[in-house]
Amino acid sequence: MCGIVGYVGFRKATDVLLDGLRRLEYRGYDSAGVAVRTPEGLRVVKRSGKLSALEEALKGVELSGNLGIGHTRWATHGAPTDPNAHPHATEDGRITLIHNGIFENYLELKEALKARGHGFRSETDSEVLAHLVEEKYRGDLFLAVREALEEVRGAYAVAVIHAGHEEIVAARTVSPLVIGLGEGENFLASDVPALLPYTRRVIFLHDGDVARITREGVEITDLQGRPVAREAVEVDWTLEAAEKGGFPHYMLKEIHEQPWVLESTLGGRLLEEEGDVALDLALDPKEVERVQVIACGTASYAGLYGKYLLEALARIPTEWDVASEYRYRDPLVDGKTLALAISQSGETIDTLEALREARRKGARTLGVVNAKGSSLTREVEEVLYIHAGPEIGVASTKAYLAMLAAMALLAVRFGRARGVLDREASRGLIREMRKLPRLVEEVLEKRPLIAHVAEKYHQAQDFLFLGRHVQTPTAYEGALKLKEISYIHAEAYPAGEMKHGPIALIDEHLPVVVLATQGPLYEKTLSNIQEVRARGGKVIAIATEGDEEIRKLAQEVIYVPQVHPLLAPIVSVVPLQLLAYEIAVLLGRDVDQPRNLAKSVTVE
Repeated sequence: MCGIVGYVGFRKATDVLLDGLRRLEYRGYDSAGVAVRTPEGLRVVKRSGKLSALEEALKGVELSGNLGIGHTRWATHGAPTDPNAHPHATEDGRITLIHNGIFENYLELKEALKARGHGFRSETDSEVLAHLVEEKYRGDLFLAVREALEEVRGAYAVAVIHAGHEEIVAARTVSPLVIGLGEGENFLASDVPALLPYTRRVIFLHDGDVARITREGVEITDLQGRPVAREAVEVDWTLEAAEKGGFPHYMLKEIHEQPWVLESTLGGRLLEEEGDVALDLALDPKEVERVQVIACGTASYAGLYGKYLLEALARIPTEWDVASEYRYRDPLVDGKTLALAISQSGETIDTLEALREARRKGARTLGVVNAKGSSLTREVEEVLYIHAGPEIGVASTKAYLAMLAAMALLAVRFGRARGVLDREASRGLIREMRKLPRLVEEVLEKRPLIAHVAEKYHQAQDFLFLGRHVQTPTAYEGALKLKEISYIHAEAYPAGEMKHGPIALIDEHLPVVVLATQGPLYEKTLSNIQEVRARGGKVIAIATEGDEEIRKLAQEVIYVPQVHPLLAPIVSVVPLQLLAYEIAVLLGRDVDQPRNLAKSVTVE
């Protein structure tokens, strides 16, 4: 989650940019930079590291302009180096831009631009757009940016400036952007906190919006240049509320960030034409004979999902271990074993100790991690970053979804490399993966319905969650979320296990959440629902859009969009996150900091 700041007006732009970037530091970053329009042209200063490194570089540099853009970057394409830091400029330095998000088709665009004579200074996907804008520019920057954006695919928030224009052109799809309105000055930011010292009057840009920002005003169109009207609103937020994006809790904000997170995790890695994914791993999957997944809590459920996918798509035997138990069972490990360690923070002590045990026994190691520079990233041979951005809420939501997406990527890569997943099947999966951000947005729109279900059941003392196959981890995660933030006792089981004991718990007071999305085991899941109904249990079904049959069996139905059955958990866990959240709020719980829990467990 990178930070964007822009300014045009009468103040010294550098001061506004640095102040805004400081207010966005909570989002996490590993490099920073500014570009200012001066009488001599555009001046760019950028450095890897924290803002202090940028401020040190700016000492003695006179940037006297009143228009500029600033950026804090969290590396996705290319390491956190000075050249890869934003802003990015064209060869002649007359066009400069900053970018949040992912351009999925940047590689093909980059090769075409190179063939047309463009030179690149960075490894980033973002620099591609600067050269595209340069090619389209014929005196109208607003038009050039719109035309260039027609050629890119993915998620983005961009801000572009030109040495010859006193204006900022900004655009967004998925990644957020907000314009701050002043008198004789206007502002741009990726989040409201950067604007609060200067204005409370803002315009939130929508997907597909392109804006021209001058000191006199703002013009907004769609990508085709048709004018659109966006209402200016007054925000009466404290700094903390602004950091939450206006949401009452960080957890809810992070749930709503999940479409962007999926774009960030998947974008640029999906190679649909080849039917493969790009993970930048030196590891040869053909040399791996067995995978051992080690993780804790929410990450362990993502790992269980990974087990199902690795076995289904790559046909590789995969064991799943709770990390705190792994080293005490004296696992069988050799040089053809891959220890797959999953952790949001990269500091989870049980996962680290399990990883060390696997290494001592000779295993190859791969970490699936969110936090860059964490202990886990330094101890594994290879890292697959999930790019979820900082997660403030103790109960993980967006990092979990990103881990699921990473497991899908890994399974496809292993399946293709091992020759057991054919190109057409892989292309079908990749097409379905591309839909996921939009499908999750559709689920988020069902929050009012989910809040209504929460109102009906929030006084229950116990919950039971049931799922089958890849939806078993979803059931575990749904129960964990409810336990963590509402303090209601909740259990989860593979649905087929219900009659081997848990069925004794079912009565008219027990809500039973059933993952009943369409798939090969759908009919069996319906039979499990019948068993619950026969004993008076209240069924809350998560079902596929268009399934009318399930309405006859469940008291409550929350529909999710149809997707490939192996990807269904990425969509269907979202209503469970919202259900836990709404119940916790109704019970007056501390949603972001539930009792007895910490964000990172660093002691055994």
